[in-house]
Amino acid sequence: MRACCLFLVLAFCVRLCPAAPNVVLIISDDQGYPDLGCIGSKPLITPNLDKLAAEGVRGTSFYVTWPACTPSRGSVLTGRYPQRNGLYDMVRNDMVNFGHLYSPDEYAVSPEMTLGLDVREVTIGDLLKKAGYATGCVGKWDMGQAKRYLPLQRGFDFFYGHGNNGIDYYTHERYGVPSLFRGNQRTEEDKGTYVTDVFRRESLRFVKDHAGKKPFFLYLAFNAPHGASSFGEGTREGEKKVAEGVQVPEKYAAMYRGKVKDEKLAKYCGAVTCMDEAIGEIMETVEKAGQKENTIYLFMSDNGGSGNGGNAPLKGSKSMMWEGGLRVPFIACWPGKLPAGKVTDDFLTSLELVPTLLSATGAKAPEGVKLDGFDMLPVLRGEAKSSREEMFWQRRGDKAARFQNWKWLESEKGKGLYDLTNDVGEKKDLSREKPEIARMMAERFAAWRKEMDASEPRGPFRDY
Repeated sequence: MRACCLFLVLAFCVRLCPAAPNVVLIISDDQGYPDLGCIGSKPLITPNLDKLAAEGVRGTSFYVTWPACTPSRGSVLTGRYPQRNGLYDMVRNDMVNFGHLYSPDEYAVSPEMTLGLDVREVTIGDLLKKAGYATGCVGKWDMGQAKRYLPLQRGFDFFYGHGNNGIDYYTHERYGVPSLFRGNQRTEEDKGTYVTDVFRRESLRFVKDHAGKKPFFLYLAFNAPHGASSFGEGTREGEKKVAEGVQVPEKYAAMYRGKVKDEKLAKYCGAVTCMDEAIGEIMETVEKAGQKENTIYLFMSDNGGSGNGGNAPLKGSKSMMWEGGLRVPFIACWPGKLPAGKVTDDFLTSLELVPTLLSATGAKAPEGVKLDGFDMLPVLRGEAKSSREEMFWQRRGDKAARFQNWKWLESEKGKGLYDLTNDVGEKKDLSREKPEIARMMAERFAAWRKEMDASEPRGPFRDY
């Protein structure tokens, strides 16, 4: 009798306490603000991302923390400004721009091998693993390649991908160095296979192993549609490399010939479509496991588009402080928990991802760690306006700030003050007309910089 009562109580609790949601966090590489089929400004074929947008929420004012990959991805993983988590510049070797093939011994002591995200930083992998999740990382890690920096030491149970900025899509090398890892070990087992297909296969394997059995967190970080990290024909040692551009199987590039202006753009678009197909297979696998309603999908690009035919209506591109370098496509889909087909122009950033996932999963926030974002679920549901009023960026001497509708920047590519409500393309500099606002923005930037400098120091770049 007692056993029967206990069974009934447990069954009742199971009905009242639904399983913790699975999380699939997808990051693309250099995919521009307008580069989704559902936006309609380019002939892109992205039916699966379009489906996520139709069944979820698409953000039109979503920002990353840096206009290029490494610091931006570090913020996704930590929920902290690059200037706070210490990874506020690229982890890369300068000689890769000049036709130089690295020997294993030379590469072993290079910045790409010896620098990475400070080991004291807590990642979303750490937090969800502690909460009972199976955690997997597939694709571009970019947080360092020394063992202490790799995903298995940063909260992930599973890793198949590359630790550096980029690779050749077929050889999986970075300027002569084999760069794929399975776990903590380099591997050449898939050499010759298009790497998006490799990441698709490994993601599907991880999802099939865990869907419906244990809550899982898949961090799927594509290198597509970034240009290949290989030397184009004609590159000579010591001379500026001839860029090869994006690599893609012929059938995907063929979809766009005659629709876009040149072969380079056809390959870029084809790489996006190939990535979209991989995402679609993951969505299908989750649904077949009966986990569609219990899975959160988050999609974004790591920075603005580069070599993608432009980011109109935004100005600029990757590496720049204009909106085209910082504002990116964003989709959140959680059936039954978030509205379907909603488009929000609320001011949101990648700093919101970690607090949002902590709220959605019930995982605990890291003790004694300052997070720079907030739970955006009420905003995505349409129940509240974004509490974010300001955001700051710095890339060496380039600086920018947004406060409410105002955007201010001082950079090598340009400077000025812009009203984003009426001028999202940053065409009219208002700094002379409104000097008091320009001064206020500069002062806000200085106060933020002071806060960052006063925070507990982190490497690899900070002097302490």
